[in-house]
Amino acid sequence: MCGGGWRLNIYSYGSSSTSASTSTSTSTSTTASATATAGPQIWDIWNTRNDQSQLFQRLSLSNPITFTNPGSIGQADIVVDDSQLYQDMDGFGVSLPDSSASMLQNLKNANSNNYWQLLHTLFDPTDGAATAGLSIVRVPLGASDFSANVYSFHDTYDPNLGSFNINAAPSYLWSTLADIVSVNPSIKIMVAPWSPPGWMKDSGTMLGGTFQSTWASTLANYLLKSVQGFQSMGFTVSHLAIQNEPENSNPTYPTCIVNADDGANVAAQLRQLLNSNGFGNLKIMALEHNWDLADSYPIQELNDQYNAFAGASFHCYSGTVDQQMSFYNAFPNKEVHFTECIGTYGSDWWSDIKWDMSNLMIGSPSYMSRSVVMWAVALDGAGNPKLPGTDSCAAPGCRPIATVNYDGTYSLNQEFYSLAQASRAVVPKDSSGPFGQRIGSSINGNLNYELIVSAYKTGRSAAADTDWNRYSLVVLNWNDQTNAGPVTTTIEFRGLQATYSFPIGVTTLWWFAEN
Repeated sequence: MCGGGWRLNIYSYGSSSTSASTSTSTSTSTTASATATAGPQIWDIWNTRNDQSQLFQRLSLSNPITFTNPGSIGQADIVVDDSQLYQDMDGFGVSLPDSSASMLQNLKNANSNNYWQLLHTLFDPTDGAATAGLSIVRVPLGASDFSANVYSFHDTYDPNLGSFNINAAPSYLWSTLADIVSVNPSIKIMVAPWSPPGWMKDSGTMLGGTFQSTWASTLANYLLKSVQGFQSMGFTVSHLAIQNEPENSNPTYPTCIVNADDGANVAAQLRQLLNSNGFGNLKIMALEHNWDLADSYPIQELNDQYNAFAGASFHCYSGTVDQQMSFYNAFPNKEVHFTECIGTYGSDWWSDIKWDMSNLMIGSPSYMSRSVVMWAVALDGAGNPKLPGTDSCAAPGCRPIATVNYDGTYSLNQEFYSLAQASRAVVPKDSSGPFGQRIGSSINGNLNYELIVSAYKTGRSAAADTDWNRYSLVVLNWNDQTNAGPVTTTIEFRGLQATYSFPIGVTTLWWFAEN
């Protein structure tokens, strides 16, 4: 976590360039095309509106919206081109620092029904369910700014790591993670240390300081043991970063400066260790820091050790989302991931959703990201508990995905609705099927500037590969200015056309079409 939770606004809106609602309502803003040449049909629509009258709510259509012979275009015209194939998605997710696990454990003890309801609302991937189906959990290796105390998995000086102990992490972290996996067994687990053990640094402590390169092989072994430790607890790690925010040295919580050459050296040694110990599929990510470093730090890492890294991961606290392309253009065969951003209590609900959708949920995949992960899944109403003494996330506090109260209740914050609307577009249709793949989309029409769009194709499992693919749109209608309203929009797909009026807010919809 870096930057105190503030985020930069990227899109200039207006230029031309609570708790989950699981009920259904009848759509009043749909317009079906005439039935000349009948094509695919849209039955499934999810809305979150700017006035909060609908919150991730699935609409109940009395009649489907049918793709038919094209006519004149609407106020906006979305052209979906499934011949333009981009990145496969790993999905959308949240972080689970110790403090979040602690708050979720408190909720489980105070009100078990609410606890399981929240976990299912967040992680249940059941097709069409009124749940977000989040598919990624990011977990710190050791203490972060959201831990009860400072610890690593080997605090005692020992180059042989003879006393490595994965159970230095609190037991509630493992039990909460196990419960999440029970809800979504295919969830991906990303990990990163906020700091190596203090004795590997010039500061002698996990609180700030710089990694000493003489410990490169020891740190590589420490990270291997961390992955093995997760495995011993029943969890498979999918992605690992050498260091969270490697250009951040804050003495009030675990942080560490690791220069790009040292990061690459550790990654190269770790890659060999992982391959030799049965973890050949685990992906090592470069950088794990802000957008404004995309054209420097991770490029240097991959220039040093190209084969060690699967790609690079980014945070939102400095720079702009389009800077992800600096890395992608340099290494188009490597992956891009987005792994951290958080809001602050007291900000405007709808402004936050506009920002999150345009910059993260739609914006980051538009700049080649395979994932979007937010920090953190659960905290209290003041953004606590935090590490004692940290200056991270000053008052009024960082806002989690879910605010968990000590009386056994919880509420969902704006980041949940942003994540849910985007996640539903890419979760597998079949339990063993693939995630969505981003495909081409463009917007025409007089009001095209009012919509921001991403489009996906979701294939089928091997057992169902003759069934039709699912095609999804995630659409932000951001224009809440006076006299603005729904944008009547035509959707072009394979020479056919459907019409839908996108309300002010976020809409996710899908249809099925033959392969």
